[in-house]
Amino acid sequence: MIIIPAQCRAARGLLGWSQQDLSCKAEVARKTIADFELGLVNPYPRTLRDVVAAFDAGGIEFTSAVDGVHGPGVRLKWCGVENARVKETSMQA
Repeated sequence: MIIIPAQCRAARGLLGWSQQDLSCKAEVARKTIADFELGLVNPYPRTLRDVVAAFDAGGIEFTSAVDGVHGPGVRLKWCGVENARVKETSMQA
């Protein structure tokens, strides 16, 4: 799956992850993530796979663009390990 910089930023926002959090979870340099989100670089396909896999494990699902309807997007999966933890933390607050 190919994601765009805005999807990466949005996914981090949904999970409350910093660039450093994503860097650790995807085992990708923080600078690579920062540069990608700024549109300065196009990471290698392997790097994007690692980023998408980290988001997938965190409970994120990426949606594709549909011509004339909407652009690419991001949403939380209904169930996921990180999702459950986020919901649990929210309920305790």
